[in-house]
Amino acid sequence: MDFQIYNTLTRKKEVFQPIHPPHVGLYVCGPTVYGEPHLGHARPAITFDLLFRYLLHLKYQVRYVRNITDVGHLENDADEGEDKIAKKARLEQLEPMEVAQFYLDTYHVAMDKLNVKRPSIEPRASGHIIEQIEVIQRILDKGFAYISNGSVYFDIPEYAQKYHYGKLSGRILEDLLATTRSLDGQEEKRHPADFALWKKAAPEHIMRWNSPWSIGFPGWHIECTAMGTKYLGENFDIHGGGMDLLFPHHESEICQAVAAYGHESVKYWMHNNMITINGQKMGKSLGNFITLNEFFTGNHALLEQIYAPMTIRFFILQAHYRSTVDFSNEALKAAEKGMSRIFTAEKVLPQLKPGTESSENIQNWINRCYDALNDDLNSPILIAELFEAVRIINSIKDGKITLTSTDLELFKTHFSLFWNDILGMSAEEHSNSNEITGKLMDMILELRQTAKSEKNWALADAIRNHLTAIGITVKDTKEGAEWVLE
Repeated sequence: MDFQIYNTLTRKKEVFQPIHPPHVGLYVCGPTVYGEPHLGHARPAITFDLLFRYLLHLKYQVRYVRNITDVGHLENDADEGEDKIAKKARLEQLEPMEVAQFYLDTYHVAMDKLNVKRPSIEPRASGHIIEQIEVIQRILDKGFAYISNGSVYFDIPEYAQKYHYGKLSGRILEDLLATTRSLDGQEEKRHPADFALWKKAAPEHIMRWNSPWSIGFPGWHIECTAMGTKYLGENFDIHGGGMDLLFPHHESEICQAVAAYGHESVKYWMHNNMITINGQKMGKSLGNFITLNEFFTGNHALLEQIYAPMTIRFFILQAHYRSTVDFSNEALKAAEKGMSRIFTAEKVLPQLKPGTESSENIQNWINRCYDALNDDLNSPILIAELFEAVRIINSIKDGKITLTSTDLELFKTHFSLFWNDILGMSAEEHSNSNEITGKLMDMILELRQTAKSEKNWALADAIRNHLTAIGITVKDTKEGAEWVLE
């Protein structure tokens, strides 16, 4: 089965065919670094980490570019207000790049804990001002932008006369012009829906650069067009990001590329869906804004316990990347429970001994795992197949089925491939995060063994029953007691 991905542009699954095989250009919108990374940052990072890992497994030579927005993202996303990083710098009495560097470092720490691979290139918007000016000038020269009071705006009605505006998001220009309200300070635009390519800086604006039009700063959308084409060329394979970026950000990117180069730059557009919290959109005003570090430490009123990074990763991978994920403590606990079952089975796997015949068709299981991945990265189906692998592992351990030496080695290799290499689930991260739990369980089972040796059966049974009630099964063996988080 060929690898198929859902192209947001065509609204259908397509067989992935790179423009210049075996090379693949992948561009993903990274974070705006003005605050702590949160659960919403984890979803695109893990989604495109899965894609990156699978493309590498398929032997493609991937150049993965993930940008950092450290200038140009204004408060209301409507070309007005204060730059988000500059505002943070002003409030904290820091240089803007101090703010950007601090939160970028924080983002990297969180992503490393989630076992997200670093991209090939991580360019910053502030480091590519010259490239952005050059693209803006091309758009002006082609007649799809205009200068107004030192700022440069993209002329959407002019563009729409020649090209299809709204092809990615499905927006209709006439409806957009009718519903877009004029905001204070936007009188310099010809049409309310036009967006800024370059903004003339007000006297109090901290982040500013020289340009042919004014001392100012680039708009939010132009950075990705400039950096994507710089590092991946005027035609590249995949552009990814969250569904919230589809409009206006990615729609504007298409307009800019077509206006500057006469054609679209991106072949496949991929978008991950959003994360909600108890059915609500995550937001500081709602009091349900939870940073990744708060998940890792349990330091938030909505959290009932600490959630390890691998629990967060598994929780996100349990849903298909195009579906909405709703966070709740119950959902995360269920993810933790399921994940622990697979990690427990993984520990047993090296101890399994081969038999003289195979009771299971391992090649069929491997094919089903690949079918899941090839069907638009269907991680929940792949995880379901890994739970089937857990059944096989436990059945071999209990002597109910056997695998030949060849099939057992094939099974072990592909279990590790799908679980560790492609899904990116790290046993080391899991074991480190659960070290305290393991030590506590050792202590509890030692107390239970002492009660049994003293023939205090009531206490021994009570300990076992309490553990069962919270989802921990204790099994007595000749070597002692084993425990499993069911």
